[in-house]
Amino acid sequence: MNKTFFSECRYILLLWLTQALSNLGSAMTNFALVVWSYSQYGSALTTAMLTVCAYAPYVVLSIFAGALSDRWNKKRTMLVCDALAALCTLCVLGLLVTGNLRIWHLYLNNALNGLMNTVQQPASEVAVTLLTPRAHYQRMGGLQALARSLVSLLTPALATALYTLVGLKAVIFFDLGTFTLAAVCLLFFIPIPEQTEGKGEPEPLLAAAREGLRYLREHRGVLDLILFLAVINLTASMFEAALPALLIPKGGEEALGLCQTFTGLASLTGGLLAVALPKPKSRVRVICNSLLFSMSTENFILALGKSLPVWCIGAVLGWLFIPLMNAGMDSLFRETIPPEIQGRVYSARNTLQFFTIPVGYLLGGWLVDRVFVPFMTAQAPNSLWVSLFGAGKGGGAALFFLVIGVFGSLSCLPARWDRHIWALEE
Repeated sequence: MNKTFFSECRYILLLWLTQALSNLGSAMTNFALVVWSYSQYGSALTTAMLTVCAYAPYVVLSIFAGALSDRWNKKRTMLVCDALAALCTLCVLGLLVTGNLRIWHLYLNNALNGLMNTVQQPASEVAVTLLTPRAHYQRMGGLQALARSLVSLLTPALATALYTLVGLKAVIFFDLGTFTLAAVCLLFFIPIPEQTEGKGEPEPLLAAAREGLRYLREHRGVLDLILFLAVINLTASMFEAALPALLIPKGGEEALGLCQTFTGLASLTGGLLAVALPKPKSRVRVICNSLLFSMSTENFILALGKSLPVWCIGAVLGWLFIPLMNAGMDSLFRETIPPEIQGRVYSARNTLQFFTIPVGYLLGGWLVDRVFVPFMTAQAPNSLWVSLFGAGKGGGAALFFLVIGVFGSLSCLPARWDRHIWALEE
């Protein structure tokens, strides 16, 4: 990165850094709440419901949130949404301190946080576009992938350390501190230019929301790529729902934290590659190959592995190339979609691409608890099933990982033959 890049991108770099810290705090709280939930209730489905509640409003209301985001002031929208989300976290802290925290409180908290994120996320996406010169889209996409990787790396280690040594309260205090830093920087030090194109009499909300869907219908390559990623999200969310049920019974909470730390290390390496490498000749090929490699390695290694080192190797292979995929996808969308309607289009994308996440969490938690664990529990100790996957809850989750490994690998193949997706290269 040269001086020109830092000079032209100083505001977006400050936004990137402070938002990454805030996202780290939020991710640590979410991780600690998952551990708290599983330790209290011991159910994959109960724990998965935390994510379902967070994504449900995001999926249902995103289509309208983008239309509002396109007409609202971006900075004000981001600040208000983040402040309300922080208030929800503060309420959780109060319930925890008074000894009244229950799982339904967390469901409600996650639903409200998801609602705030529904409006904040498209505003943030457009703000990044407005602050980033077009020549730096690829590099900025790499930096965003790097930030996500750092969050993935640091979250389990820091959250586990604070949760184990001090408790859930310390994790929440860290979250609130990073929010305060990000909010102060955004309020006083980051000027976000307002869009000038498309201004005038605001169109009705439903009409504006339909415009995002109409754009996707008219640009088949973008739509097909989004639907492909929706299938990938279904597999990934089933994976996340089942992961605590696999690792905690077999290796304890430390195994879950260490495995996710290696996930973060792999993502960090991939993020550094995404920043350092030049623009690829084919972003679509990078997207397809990265996802195929991920789906056809980690799931099978987790299913058949017997020890923590093997699971960590699976985590590295599964996440090493995901930042490259994210950077390519981010650049394709920013270059293809006009900035003045990005909020609407991104929101339509969120509805289509992410509706499979709550479905996957529900399905994954239900299948592990009600199908695969009972099946493995019924097997004789010397059976082939037990020798391959182990017994009890961990064995049931391991068998489930084999199934989603096959499903995820096969779901990557149709996108490689989709001419509409390949046309985005033009």
